[in-house]
This record gives sequence, structure tokens and C-alpha cells, in this order.
Amino acid sequence: MSTQTHTTVEMFGALHVFRKDHGLEAVAEIDLPAKGRTAYDLAHDLNLPLKMIKAVFINHVVHSLNDVIQQGDSVAFIPTGVPGSMQIKLNVFNAGLH
Repeated sequence: MSTQTHTTVEMFGALHVFRKDHGLEAVAEIDLPAKGRTAYDLAHDLNLPLKMIKAVFINHVVHSLNDVIQQGDSVAFIPTGVPGSMQIKLNVFNAGLH
């Protein structure tokens, strides 16, 4: 975990487009409580449709939406629809996050 108090959250692919279509930035700088927040709750806070999320990276490692994000973490939400070969390369093929 970083000593930063803010957390950078990036949305890629269809999630990036979704955010832009709704007048929102595809990269968000947010403040989290000291105890952190689950990726699921963070996705909800950012108005991301859960059915569009294939995986979440926390500090460059694939995690479950139930895992807690801490202050200063780097977060990236990856959308469904990523080609199979890229899913394997990103290690999200069997992410099982839904």
C-alpha cells in the first residue's frame, strides 16, 4: 500500500466509453476511508454497471470485487468483451468476479 491518501481509478474499454457517454471522466481520483472500500462498493460509487465489469486490478494484480481497496492503491476496472487471448494474457479469463 502507498502512503498516498488518494486513490487513482481507471476505467478501460467499454467502461471508459460508458463514463464518457455519461459526462464523467474515465480516470477518477478519489479519497477512501481509512478502512478502505471493496471494489464492488467502489464500482457502485462510480456508477459503473456491474454487468459490464470482467475484472478489477488492484496494484496491477487481478482481484475479486469483494476485495478491499486501500488508500493510495492503483485500481483499474476491465470490461467484459475483452477477447479471449487478451483475457488469458491479463489473467482474467476465469476471474469469476460476477
